[in-house]
Amino acid sequence: MIYVVLIEPETEGNIGAIARAMKNFALTNLILVAPKCNHLSEISLVRSKHAKQILKKAKVLKDFEELKQFDYIIGTTAIMGTDYNIPRVALTPEQLAQKIKGKKQKIALVFGREGNGLSNQEIKKCDIIVNIPSSPKYKTLNLSHAATIIFYELFKTKPQKEFELASKKDKEVLLNMINTHLNKFKFTTKHKKQTQITVWKKVLNKSFLTKREIFALFGFFKKLK
Repeated sequence: MIYVVLIEPETEGNIGAIARAMKNFALTNLILVAPKCNHLSEISLVRSKHAKQILKKAKVLKDFEELKQFDYIIGTTAIMGTDYNIPRVALTPEQLAQKIKGKKQKIALVFGREGNGLSNQEIKKCDIIVNIPSSPKYKTLNLSHAATIIFYELFKTKPQKEFELASKKDKEVLLNMINTHLNKFKFTTKHKKQTQITVWKKVLNKSFLTKREIFALFGFFKKLK
């Protein structure tokens, strides 16, 4: 299940427009983290049109840390990373849609602040990053426009046969097993070891492993002992 999360939204009209787009594309769960404006103002309600109920039942959280309840945190950014900036290596909205179609896990789709998006620290806490390809001359989209593009890509994929995905706890167990083996290796610098840990975490999260797949990996890493 997908939850749309807005970090410190400042513009009432944007919140209303996002609620409207959510209803257009069958999304119903809205979360506001430390909002800077009233999401139930007249401006917001008018912009939402027939999606007022989404605004009325929206949940308000105090900070980003409360998103730990989700199995996957998907962040959005206008700033692309390079191969050496691993936390900002991004999927396109279409690639994301293919990855998560039909999934039942709790997924937070996180949009940053209207002015400066998500911070570097928040990006690092995301499991996956999404970037909308746009003109190099003006990369940054309006918040509600960016949200609508991603909602559309998620909606247009038809659900396929569903499999039970590995839980957050399952992923933590596997990462601990991998880290145990990494600790046996000698790295020339701490940074190189940390890079390995980060890459493994990213690979596991982007793979959306099923229960059966992750249990097979448990068996593999146990045999390595």
